[in-house]
Amino acid sequence: MLANAKISIIGAGQVGGTTMLRIAEKELAKTVVLLDIVEGLPQGKALDEMEAAPIEGFDTEIIGTNDYKDTENSDIVIITSGMPRKPGMSRDDLLTTNVKIMKDVAANVAKYSPNAIVIVVANPLDAMVYAAKKVGGFADNKLMGQAGCLDSTRFARFIAWEAKCSVKAVQAMTLGGHGDDMVPLTRYSTVRGVPITEIFDKETIERLVERTRKGGGEIVSLLKTGSAFYATASAVVQMVEAIVKDTKDVLPCAVKTQGKYGLDPDLFVGLPTRLGQNGVEEVVELKLNDEELAALKASADHVKDLCNRIEELKLL
Repeated sequence: MLANAKISIIGAGQVGGTTMLRIAEKELAKTVVLLDIVEGLPQGKALDEMEAAPIEGFDTEIIGTNDYKDTENSDIVIITSGMPRKPGMSRDDLLTTNVKIMKDVAANVAKYSPNAIVIVVANPLDAMVYAAKKVGGFADNKLMGQAGCLDSTRFARFIAWEAKCSVKAVQAMTLGGHGDDMVPLTRYSTVRGVPITEIFDKETIERLVERTRKGGGEIVSLLKTGSAFYATASAVVQMVEAIVKDTKDVLPCAVKTQGKYGLDPDLFVGLPTRLGQNGVEEVVELKLNDEELAALKASADHVKDLCNRIEELKLL
């Protein structure tokens, strides 16, 4: 277990601020550092949350800053900085802008916390993890992206509504890239241990899968001026908790494939990942059928196309 952990969050927007709040209130760190380039923004959010501490009953110290020096020797760094989507945009539309942001952030993280476990949240997610690797040179077991946990909780939420049951009865798993070609694994998604393929008809499952794939866009279209952040932050903190508490939980994360599932070994794609105090402790290889494997490979091919675009445009 990571006792007295120092966790830094890069980006004090909606995702970063909410992640700060949840980490502090769960007391997953001794110190949380919230960093942003906007002067006053991280300081204000940090002070606001610190003033909630007597009511919420947490002793985590929160520091708001504009200086990467304050993040030095972090155990975990969460990168949320980047432009969010607007209505009508795909995650891929953010590629050029967010790679440029990632280039600066990853270099600073590598400078001040070269041994940290790094969790990337910016979109297009899988390509941003690839960019962080190229710039920061982080160890494979210490670099991952958050997306699968978010996609899976969305899938679980929709399943629970359809089944008219508690969300506590549902387990869901979504793999692949964080985009419209993600792969919700219906055979591995259950209600009280029963696969949803035995509960719902094909049309219902297809509707649930499609809503999950479009889940982020649905929220963007409703918000109009930003993208999802409550569930996104919860998904990040789910990963942080597994690492800090060394639970060895298997969660879907964007990690280096290691050639598992027959994928390009240099790609970062959402796969079942055992998380612990060393970061990525195992990439778990599930027994996928031919249809699931083909969908996963197609999703990975899309991620590879984005990574190739980064190289072709010489963004790094």
